[in-house]
Amino acid sequence: MAKKLSSVLGIDIGSHSIKVAEVKSSGNGATVTAIGVVPTPEGSVDYSGVYNSDEVGKALAEALKAAGATSTSAVVTIAGQQSVLVRVLPVPRMDVDKELKSHMEWEISKNIPFAETTIQSDYKVIEGGDQNSAEMEVVMAMAPQSAIDTIVDCIKKAGRKPYAIDVEPLGLARSMKSSFPQWANEYGVCIVDIGHSTTSINIYDQGNLVLPRPVPGGGEMVTRSLADAKQIGVQEAEDFKVNHFSIPAEAAANQGFANPFGGATQSFDGGFSVDAYAPVDPMSGATASMSPMDDLAIDPITGLPVEPAVSSAPTYANDPFSTSPAPVADVNSTMMMPASTQSSDADFGAVQGILEDLVGELQRSIDYYSSRGGNVSRVVLCGGGSKLRGLSGYLGRSLNISVEMYDAFNGLGFAAKKVGMEYVDEHRQELAVAIGNGLHIVY
Repeated sequence: MAKKLSSVLGIDIGSHSIKVAEVKSSGNGATVTAIGVVPTPEGSVDYSGVYNSDEVGKALAEALKAAGATSTSAVVTIAGQQSVLVRVLPVPRMDVDKELKSHMEWEISKNIPFAETTIQSDYKVIEGGDQNSAEMEVVMAMAPQSAIDTIVDCIKKAGRKPYAIDVEPLGLARSMKSSFPQWANEYGVCIVDIGHSTTSINIYDQGNLVLPRPVPGGGEMVTRSLADAKQIGVQEAEDFKVNHFSIPAEAAANQGFANPFGGATQSFDGGFSVDAYAPVDPMSGATASMSPMDDLAIDPITGLPVEPAVSSAPTYANDPFSTSPAPVADVNSTMMMPASTQSSDADFGAVQGILEDLVGELQRSIDYYSSRGGNVSRVVLCGGGSKLRGLSGYLGRSLNISVEMYDAFNGLGFAAKKVGMEYVDEHRQELAVAIGNGLHIVY
């Protein structure tokens, strides 16, 4: 990042779609000059990261060409359970210029959660806070070198140059600062990015990230549940979800929903231990043994391995994260029932457990933030999964908090030549991270 650019490509590679947004600086603001959304090649990306850079690079090149994007440099998000870890750490207050670098190198080297030990990392001190406190907070990101190499390879194979690699929570923070500057003075703004296979819960204080938390599950689970319940193909279920399904206006989560992690919500510390990483079983108090795969399933809040669901928790035969998912009817089967053109109570019942689990994850994150003296003032939804009809109202009634849809285009100029506002409206929620990445040239 030796030179300042006047325009850049923001790229967000998801397991369901690849999103691109070209952003150009204009005076004190920014203008979106090209956007595009294309399907992710099947089998090339999942919730853990990018697997096939050849196919992703080819699809990305097609997306950029179709969008009419001319910028040569790109800022891309690295995401995935096995590809990146983002965490906010409380560290002893110290001289940022003289002492922090060596301290963070020590923190990172002692707490690498990946099987691969060759990593790239970065960190930044969170501004504000009590300057008289004994601690300060630092947001840190680390990724295996192989994941970095793969994402860079995707950009190069699309014919562009990598300018920076970002992480989703900071891209969203950049977007929020540009599109909703009034939130810069608010505490407890929670942006929930509901993707295809992963949901990211991010809480900000005065524009600074204070709690990043990815959880498995997204729009794919809703689609598969509808496919299973209606005995139709996945694509037909997706069409039904997009065009006809709606959460009933009076629906709300049962306030007695089970903690998806099992048992009562535990108290937890979001920081790293000063000792070598040795997770403790919350039930027995004994040090837990971990296999290399266990290292990849660390809860970003607790620092502990994610606990398996207890037998009393609801299970779904169509859970895409299950090791043995139940088969979904073949799209070409002649025995399939036609999809109803109207959403029914039975359809809602098919996805109710998934929605209640989402409420449970949100409540758990909000409770943790509250336990540290915070108060969530609003919840904002983005991502393709957020477009489910009635979702914002359902979450608002369930959490008793204001919930609204996020608009990353708010406050920005728009001068795309190849698409109109109808296309923008169709993909408005999906492009938040890509636009945030493009705003690297402004912030």
